[in-house]
Amino acid sequence: MVQIGRSYKIGRLVAIIVLIVITIIYMIPIFYIVNTAFRTWAIIKEYPPRLMYKPSLGSFIRIFTARTVYPPGKELTNEEKSKLTWAERITLKETNEAIIRTGDLPRRYLNSVIIAVVSTVLTIVLGMLTAYGFSRFNVKLKDFSLFFILSTRMLPPVVVVIPIFLLFRNIGLTDTHLGLILLYTCFNVSFAVWVLKGFIDEIPQEYEEAAMVDGYTRFQVFLKIVLPQAVTGIAATAVFCFIFAWNEYAFAFLLSRKVAQTVPAWLPYQMGVLGYDWGAAAAGTFLFLVPAMVLTIILRKHLVRGISFGAIRK
Repeated sequence: MVQIGRSYKIGRLVAIIVLIVITIIYMIPIFYIVNTAFRTWAIIKEYPPRLMYKPSLGSFIRIFTARTVYPPGKELTNEEKSKLTWAERITLKETNEAIIRTGDLPRRYLNSVIIAVVSTVLTIVLGMLTAYGFSRFNVKLKDFSLFFILSTRMLPPVVVVIPIFLLFRNIGLTDTHLGLILLYTCFNVSFAVWVLKGFIDEIPQEYEEAAMVDGYTRFQVFLKIVLPQAVTGIAATAVFCFIFAWNEYAFAFLLSRKVAQTVPAWLPYQMGVLGYDWGAAAAGTFLFLVPAMVLTIILRKHLVRGISFGAIRK
């Protein structure tokens, strides 16, 4: 017994060490992004890289603004410098630029929020209804239909991106919020149906039958019995669907240019008058990661539960 207990402790210690190492490896890109975002323009270009430096908000200012370089040799007077805002002073010091207006990031960020949130809501609504139908009714060719639905999610974007572009161009959905919302919803519904069906299958049908005996309609049963008990599955599915729509690049790059362009399609092209702005790109990437990270942390318990594909057991 002593030997077994000692082996268990050693195995657990090894597992913890392995998990810590894996976590550190996965955190390296995030650390690099954050580290670059808080470096000044000059320090970013230094080689070899400097480990110790004074953090700066210059990269965040540049990602939020449009700027122009002061003419060569022009020096601001002390009176002109005193009238500058704190953001303008940082920009002047780091890159000798003047802020002329707010940049495109807020608009692109808003596009990403609208498209990701609306497509996720539509996906959950359609996926929940479809999953309930497959779970509770005798649908003809159920297995074939479920496989066909899932097969649409297996297609890589590069395979269908050209036909979709031609279709959207002909019906006038290119560079529109509606076009990307419908596209992301179609791609995510198949995933949502499969995941949500697993949760609904584990909800005892006896609850619904008892409710219908008491006079509830099928739709009332769905709203008052099934939905509350499937909230864990809904939350887990919503997180995955949101992350897909939030991070998607290929379709957003091809189908949007100005009006509906999202952050992933806009961020790689941060070419300023002084060259590619790696600091601004890192700052924008960091800000773009925050919503998905916060949502995942808030719903982490549902995500862990969602891995088991179930909500209630008989």
